[in-house]
Amino acid sequence: MRVIKLEETQSTNNYAKEHITLLEDRSIVHALRQTNGRGRLNRTWVDLGDNNLFFSIVLKPSNAFCPVYSNLTQYASVILCKIFENYGLNPKVKWPNDVMIDGLRKICGILCETVIENNELKGIILGIGINLNASKKDVENIPDRVVTALNLEIGKSVNSEAFLDEFLTEFFKSYDEFLSKGFEYIMNDYIKRNCFLEKDLNVQVLNSVKSGYAKGINNNGELILQTEDNKDLILNIGDIL
Repeated sequence: MRVIKLEETQSTNNYAKEHITLLEDRSIVHALRQTNGRGRLNRTWVDLGDNNLFFSIVLKPSNAFCPVYSNLTQYASVILCKIFENYGLNPKVKWPNDVMIDGLRKICGILCETVIENNELKGIILGIGINLNASKKDVENIPDRVVTALNLEIGKSVNSEAFLDEFLTEFFKSYDEFLSKGFEYIMNDYIKRNCFLEKDLNVQVLNSVKSGYAKGINNNGELILQTEDNKDLILNIGDIL
């Protein structure tokens, strides 16, 4: 595992994509600062300053895309939950991969992108941003969402390098087994940490909003919404509003 440290970059995911052919499997691109970080649905990931984490994991498990790769963000969310629990917190997952403290305050963002050329998978880029050290004023100034940072939750500063090392150790400890067994390998851990099931939801899916009762998660990690006409709507992408 090779870690590439950057003082500053627009986006670690963009850097990884631009250098995908040069980066080995399991390379880590770690930036101290991001000037144009991105989240899902083209949202901006706000840089809360030094001692937070912005990194991308470059994965090259095969030359063709396999369905399990779509669940990598959910796998990462479970790993993050387990680490936050070690700090005495109560993290919850909002489908598909948002990690929320007490189900209310977002603490990290996960974005997975694939690079395919001539029908060949060149790599998967798993980008992660984690708020580890921030002031209360900074998180309160982030518009349109309730955000927190680990230091605010535990009352002391956090060593970002140590946190990154812990995450990478836990991520790769079960990574190969996860790839071989699929979402079912983490399904119980994922579901028991959810904050969205058995609720009426509105889900943004591309340019439309789907509504229904969150009935469950299937073996592929997809959300099962029961609509007003008692039909099951299966969603593999979306953002709970």
